[in-house]
Amino acid sequence: MAGKRKTNEAGSSTGLRADVLRALGVLKAATADQIQRLSSPHLTYRHTLKETAAERKEARTASHRGALNDLRRHGLSVDGGRTRGGEEVRLLTKDGLAAAAIELDRGPEEMGGMPKSAGRSGASHAMTVNETVIAMIRPKPDLHLVAGEPAEAIAAAQAWVDAPDGIGTITSYATEVALPSTGTWKNPGIGSAWADIVLTAPEAGLPLLFIEADNCTEEAPVIAAKFDKYMRHFHRTVKDTDGEEKPMWRTRWSAPDPRWGDASHPPVLLVFNQTGKRSAPQQMERVAELTREHWQGDWNSWGGFHSYDGKMPIVATTLERLREHGPAGPAFRRFGREDDQNLWDAIGNPRRDAALARRAEDARRRQAQEAAEREARRPVCEDCGQKFTDDRWKASIRVDWGRGDSHPHLCDGCKARALEAERQEEQAERERQEQERQEAEAAQAPKDGGWLGRWRT
Repeated sequence: MAGKRKTNEAGSSTGLRADVLRALGVLKAATADQIQRLSSPHLTYRHTLKETAAERKEARTASHRGALNDLRRHGLSVDGGRTRGGEEVRLLTKDGLAAAAIELDRGPEEMGGMPKSAGRSGASHAMTVNETVIAMIRPKPDLHLVAGEPAEAIAAAQAWVDAPDGIGTITSYATEVALPSTGTWKNPGIGSAWADIVLTAPEAGLPLLFIEADNCTEEAPVIAAKFDKYMRHFHRTVKDTDGEEKPMWRTRWSAPDPRWGDASHPPVLLVFNQTGKRSAPQQMERVAELTREHWQGDWNSWGGFHSYDGKMPIVATTLERLREHGPAGPAFRRFGREDDQNLWDAIGNPRRDAALARRAEDARRRQAQEAAEREARRPVCEDCGQKFTDDRWKASIRVDWGRGDSHPHLCDGCKARALEAERQEEQAERERQEQERQEAEAAQAPKDGGWLGRWRT
């Protein structure tokens, strides 16, 4: 394919344009810096000898800015204003979304809507959504592409490669996805939820995760109301292609069937970016209290854990902690819990899993003990000393119309030999008796010197 790559007017390759289309197809509105960090993270560790941060950013984003300019010349992207920091935001046009759908191998209905406030007021919410996606993915640089850079840059790249991994790639994510409580996927009704981010990464143990991003600018009741909409969507059922009623969300996404006693709805991660005037920790506490009916579980006294049947796991963190620790670190607090956990434990039920594992282990030990005790009772053949098979053991104690086993203390082989020996003895006895009978008859027969013999003479 390398020989077919085409250079466009602004100097970008076809492959680089495809990277930009994939990034914008998911994020919808993004800066060249965000696109570069997602699709070419190795460039972050180049141009480190330039004097200022601005010059370094200018150099490392040059290729992607060129690709964006090429897309704009072809009518696939447009300028979307500037961020509060002065960076240019790019959006895809309708044709651009169609081209991105091809690159992402998604249907038009899977592309999602345009982000909130895109191109207006600095696109602050869209930028936070993008930064959340980047923090979740934690793109790793290719060290071969950093070779030849200063030692400090190589060491920094190596440190990031060695850091805990993120989850998925840009194709694992979607943004501004409708969750209809009424209407259809294509035309959701009034009052439907719109997920900021949807992550599908079954290979990482996360078949489905919804993510909401907040800049600490909205009132807690406004945020809590989103979860009412989520729950309405989760409760909605429709007929699937097999004619069976099932939750509507399961007709679009795959997820494991719920385990007994813990049929929870898909989890939602709430990420706070501390840019607004409201305190992120206080927002978490307030939203948790307002959404208690949706997430609070029932205490299971026999197992020492909560069951969340019919509930929605809600987990919160801050963008700062997500960047610092990544999904694998202790950055997440599930509503109703007191400890920070990694993402998998936070959305899961590790106490329940541990209790069920202990229960299974206890059952395994009991079965092993019962098997050992049964093995100790297993009969041994009195002839050859072999242990009975299960079938032989069962047959040796079976009673059939008052008749028991003829040789209950012998294994199958020895019993067969014993039966054969008995058969041969019986046959020999019959032959002996027959011989004696014939001899007795011969002894009683008339002699040749009797009256018959005299008559013949």
